[in-house]
Amino acid sequence: MPLLNKKPTETIAWEKLTKHFNEVKDYKLKELFRKDKNREEKFSVSIDGLSLDYSKNRITEETIELLISLAEEVELKDAIKKYFSGDKINVTENRAVLHTALRSSSDTPVLVDGKDVKPQIKTALRKMKAFSNKVISGKWKGYTGKSITDIVNIGVGGSDLGPKMVVESLQFYKNKLNTHFVSNIDGDHVFEVLKRVNPETTLFVIVSKSFTTHETINNANTIRDWFLKSATVFDVSKHFVAVSCNTKAVDNFGIDKKNVFPLWDWVGGRFSLWSTVGLSISLSLGFNNFEKLLRGAEEIDKHFRTVDFNENIPVVLALMSIWYNNFFGSETEMVLPYSEYLEKLPIYLQQAVMESNGKDVDRNGNRVDYQTGTIVWGGTGVNSQHAFMQLLHHGTKLIPVDFIGFKEPLHNLEGHHEKLLANYFAQQDALAFGRTKEEAHLDLKTNGQLNQINTLLPYKVFRGNHPSNSIVFKKLTPYSLGMLLAIYEHKIFVQGVLWNIFSYDQFGVELGKELAQKKLTNT
Repeated sequence: MPLLNKKPTETIAWEKLTKHFNEVKDYKLKELFRKDKNREEKFSVSIDGLSLDYSKNRITEETIELLISLAEEVELKDAIKKYFSGDKINVTENRAVLHTALRSSSDTPVLVDGKDVKPQIKTALRKMKAFSNKVISGKWKGYTGKSITDIVNIGVGGSDLGPKMVVESLQFYKNKLNTHFVSNIDGDHVFEVLKRVNPETTLFVIVSKSFTTHETINNANTIRDWFLKSATVFDVSKHFVAVSCNTKAVDNFGIDKKNVFPLWDWVGGRFSLWSTVGLSISLSLGFNNFEKLLRGAEEIDKHFRTVDFNENIPVVLALMSIWYNNFFGSETEMVLPYSEYLEKLPIYLQQAVMESNGKDVDRNGNRVDYQTGTIVWGGTGVNSQHAFMQLLHHGTKLIPVDFIGFKEPLHNLEGHHEKLLANYFAQQDALAFGRTKEEAHLDLKTNGQLNQINTLLPYKVFRGNHPSNSIVFKKLTPYSLGMLLAIYEHKIFVQGVLWNIFSYDQFGVELGKELAQKKLTNT
């Protein structure tokens, strides 16, 4: 059964939210905290080494109640059930959306067209484990008898961004293999990667569901031609493996059928790192760490399916985003991980969020007359504080922020981590509470700038009242990263349900591909 088609702006809850917004839009966070000493406790959720503090949002308890009423009126609970059950909620492509099944360790069947997909998933995972162990241990040999030292992942979009982000985020846990990624059709990209690898000791992982993706297959052919300058066609099977559905095309390329890892059409590209698309993750980190990534995501899946909306982390984050996007008129939201390891996270989320919910047609096929989607951007703290954070503190735009932090460091540099966390919490306070005219006056006086007070005072005042969420884990691990990514996946789903759009197609992406192909054909 498809999802309910209900225009959010025509719900009773939306009408009440509009009235409520006009009553509370000028509330000040500083005043809300002053009036309620328990505000942080009221607007916080904690589970399994993870805490979300959303108290620094321009909301009251009534705001949350009304937003939850909106979720209930559009039947979010029923949508969640269909999402996990294998219903074909990706209606425009007649597909189920089941990346959650990829990380489910339960024996409960998940049916697609009446067939349980769990056995296929388990078989694929066993194959990934055996293959990864063979390569990592050195038992897999190249054409000159040498063990593999380098992995090159060849893919684009979700076949590149997800694995690359995870491998770089978890490089603390990496094994001895060097991992590289080729995605761009720009020849400079593939050329620079090939400069760093040896054909005798490199394994190439081609990731393409159809094995026809223009960028991926062009790069794969270029790499094979480079490889064949020092090897023969009979050696291709020792150095190339594929993640694909198209076994015929893979066979024509020269890859042994035993080295093809299956994909299914109910796995969307930007949510596919949990599948065999994550082969380069398993090779780089070891299968045990890949499995921990799955278990972390599964923990959030259980939380999302079972917990009431007011304590449901993905639901709360989605509702906050709707509040700012559709009522305050915020067009962007920022993601700020306070870990240099997570540098690629904002880029990964750009695809996940904007490719999913950048839609202007609703589930009835009508043009929407309200805002959908949000522009996601960000960087790592503390670097961002010395770059674009000035615009948030002193600028004219309202930009909600997700701060992501970790209580414990991975390396034993406690002094560094203490300073990092001090910055993490200070930025949230600065955005929320700003600095008053009186505080600025005292600061200038304390710093011996009495003669400049009249000149500098206007520039030293910060209005504050900028919203943020604080997402804190104990430590950056494969498990906690799995949790974090699943939170954002489910947030995207909730937003799509509330906006009454289809989140899992990407016809806008395909239009550009079609036009590019026509231009090539006509030249």
